[in-house]
Amino acid sequence: MSPRPAHLAALGIFCALGQGKAAVAKGLFSGDTSGLVIEDGWLPNRPARVGRVPGALAEVPPAFWRDDSRNTRLLLTALAEIRDQVDETITRYGRDRVGVVLGTSTSGIEATERAMAHHLAQGTFPPEFHYQQQEIGRLAPFLAEFLGLRGPALTVSTACTSSGKAVVSARQLLDLGLCDAVITGGSDSLCKLTLNGFSALESATPTLCNPMSRHRSGINVGEGAALFLLTREASELALLGAGASSDAHHVSSPDPSGRGAEAAMRGALKEAGFRPEDVGYLNLHATATPKNDEMESRASAAVFPDGVPCSGTKPLTGHALGASAALELAFGWLCLHPAWNPERRLPPHRWDGAADPELPRLDLAGEAHRLQPGLILLSNSFAFGGNNLSLALGPTP
Repeated sequence: MSPRPAHLAALGIFCALGQGKAAVAKGLFSGDTSGLVIEDGWLPNRPARVGRVPGALAEVPPAFWRDDSRNTRLLLTALAEIRDQVDETITRYGRDRVGVVLGTSTSGIEATERAMAHHLAQGTFPPEFHYQQQEIGRLAPFLAEFLGLRGPALTVSTACTSSGKAVVSARQLLDLGLCDAVITGGSDSLCKLTLNGFSALESATPTLCNPMSRHRSGINVGEGAALFLLTREASELALLGAGASSDAHHVSSPDPSGRGAEAAMRGALKEAGFRPEDVGYLNLHATATPKNDEMESRASAAVFPDGVPCSGTKPLTGHALGASAALELAFGWLCLHPAWNPERRLPPHRWDGAADPELPRLDLAGEAHRLQPGLILLSNSFAFGGNNLSLALGPTP
């Protein structure tokens, strides 16, 4: 039996487009790429273009200093936008019945990078450093402890599908009756480890990333956080279905045929009970690397032979790695929500317009595209190791 739809009752978001739903929606629907900036200091021999969040981050209370990192501060900044709804939910259901499931890939490794630099220069670690800051599994337990929750708390780390898998796991806690509500999503912050890793793989570019172009040359790494309040109580929008696959083609290269990505999209549609023609927008993973865009183009053309409006939003935010799936699901949430998108605009696809003749032609969204009433959205995320995920989002049935 398919899981019942889980309602996405609230959204808190912070990324290179801005802080909060209003700022993000404004940048998203105008295709604003100004949040991707060129900075020195990330790579040893050249500058990097990164998607940095604007403005100040929330403070981590002194009692939680062992968890204080840029990543947890990003998380708390996103939480602040929905804190009232979270507190009301805790009061309604009790601290034992609210869970936390989050995704991340970098955790607080940036704090360790700074601590190691301090150690190399002065021979000691700084007093504010604690190893717990970089523990990959600490993000969800930290938030649960911060909110005083006693329900399940777990962190998912599956590279670029992490926060999407976290949302699916959160829905499972509702299906199993273990929780009445779950705070879910993810957070990932900029750090040298990932930037240098992608540079070593020759997958990063100092220019603005150029998804689906014949001139595409790699990703821009970004940072951000998106948090949903997932409940069984009816609200306007719901997670309708999820499809996952693992083709295990290669540790870092996707299966060029796109079979695994196609299976994920078809799985999400089947679970949601919809057909390809019921989809009004597809948010592409679209990393702007040669191999990812090749396979995703083939998979998308196979699932949608008659075409579907689609775009890749990473030129607006950078690739937020473990947080990217939740961020892009949030973009779908904003697309569908009448309060934030009354004109039913779609995020425009930002690229140089030079189509790759070796790839199937996709219906890439422009300024004039609009979401047709009654249709749903799909959001794709693909990770190292052939880890594929597609999420179906739509109005509450």
